[in-house]
Amino acid sequence: MEKPAASTEPQGPRPVLGRESVQVPDDQDFRSFRSECEAEVGWNLTYSKAGVSVWVQAVEMDRTLHKIKCRMECRDVPAETLYDVLHDIEYRKKWDSNVIETFDIARLTVNADVGYYSWRCPKPLKNRDVITLRSWLPMGADYIIMNYSVKHPKYPPRKDLVRAVSIQTGYLIQSTGPKSCVITYLAQVDPKGSLPKWVVNKSSQFLAPKAMKKMYKACLKYPEWKQKHLPHFKPWLHPEQSPLPSLALSELSVQHADSLENIDESTVAESREERMGGAGGEGSDDDTSLT
Repeated sequence: MEKPAASTEPQGPRPVLGRESVQVPDDQDFRSFRSECEAEVGWNLTYSKAGVSVWVQAVEMDRTLHKIKCRMECRDVPAETLYDVLHDIEYRKKWDSNVIETFDIARLTVNADVGYYSWRCPKPLKNRDVITLRSWLPMGADYIIMNYSVKHPKYPPRKDLVRAVSIQTGYLIQSTGPKSCVITYLAQVDPKGSLPKWVVNKSSQFLAPKAMKKMYKACLKYPEWKQKHLPHFKPWLHPEQSPLPSLALSELSVQHADSLENIDESTVAESREERMGGAGGEGSDDDTSLT
């Protein structure tokens, strides 16, 4: 795999930060991402309950831009099952209630593609979408999936959604046994808006843990679902199965946050519906303990 140009930044996650051209992550990028997932220094624990922990880190260059890290212990879920669930876009539409629309656009290499994802934000904030270059790497019994934002000429920002920027987002799945694993979700996303403090607090105290628990439940149900829906179709494991058209890296460019419209939602108050437990009354759906 072609090596990206050397970065002038200090040792740490390299995708997008300081990068001017689109590159498929290399081994060093994956190692760097794994190191940050496992790092403890500089992270503030904001939630720890029922096998789920959440940390937040404010980015020095922009105090409104936060990193969030979630870790969950998954009993009765093999690492390879969780890896499949995160890749399976058709299954995601079934279990991820935040999805508005998601689809793969094109493939870049055997372990990288470009995709679209839009999601519902806590009311009354505007919903967001993102175009990302996603790459993945199995490492023995462990796996990494990570992405960063790119611009695709056929998918410009939409008027009905705010185009967010994934500076670096991804998952580290670590096997802890034949039928158990630990997943770490790391996200540094610019939501393109001066968000109110309640959004940051709610993300770490409620939304992130809820999403992890929902993912866990989805993993438990996946083997049965997959048996009924193209059980042998797994292009993330078998690249020759991919129906996606090929795309040259030169067709893409890095999505920089400062090129997008900034939406000031800092004074938006949380809606009564959200305070009462979330849109559509989903609050009780994922409040059960994982243990």
